[in-house]
Amino acid sequence: MTRPHPSSSLLTAPKLAAAGLILALLAACAGPAAGPETAVAPRSASDKWEDRVRIDSRPDEVLLALHAGGLSAAQTQALDELVGRWMAVEAREIVVNAPIGGASGEMAGRMAMAARQRLVAMGAPATKVRVTGYDAGGAPDAPLKVGFLRFTASVPQCGGWENLAATRNNTAYENFGCAVTANMAAQVANPEDLLSPRDGTPIDSGRRATVLDKYRKGEVTSSAKDEQSNGVVSKAVN
Repeated sequence: MTRPHPSSSLLTAPKLAAAGLILALLAACAGPAAGPETAVAPRSASDKWEDRVRIDSRPDEVLLALHAGGLSAAQTQALDELVGRWMAVEAREIVVNAPIGGASGEMAGRMAMAARQRLVAMGAPATKVRVTGYDAGGAPDAPLKVGFLRFTASVPQCGGWENLAATRNNTAYENFGCAVTANMAAQVANPEDLLSPRDGTPIDSGRRATVLDKYRKGEVTSSAKDEQSNGVVSKAVN
């Protein structure tokens, strides 16, 4: 009986290991391709309805013709009405867009500043009124554009109530989640808030300085106690 050469038996294990590695790689290549990241499951039965609320936006703006004498009475009234609509929907900012690149560039700049001053005078915070420019392409009658983005929410159509008396399965009724989501989206003042939160208000630097000064001196930093919050029983005569 012929025995195998000692060197051939030593090469068998490495060769088998390499062959197994190659087969594993080929099997991985032949398998299904890696798909997109798996979607996160809803935390509750009502969360799945959030994706069915669509937020759309459109500009609410007025076009003001340029005048050498500044804003006309009709233009001032149009700006006042614009501020009213802006406050009603609690939009984020008003943009004064002036035409640039034309012969009336200086006039457009004066009109833009006048429009901004009017908006601020009518109650719009100065930090919420932004002045920008757009390329008018040399058009001599390019208007001044003043407006903001108005957002609207399209809510899902709910219905199809099940038998609410049948509680044997102890499951959440699907239409409850639809109704809650639709009501919330329909009642929010500015649907843009459903897309992203608003910026935080600035800190009260004066109050912060007062508290830090008291802390450094070892004094009490809390506010003075309100005597009306003692919980004293009313002494009213019955």
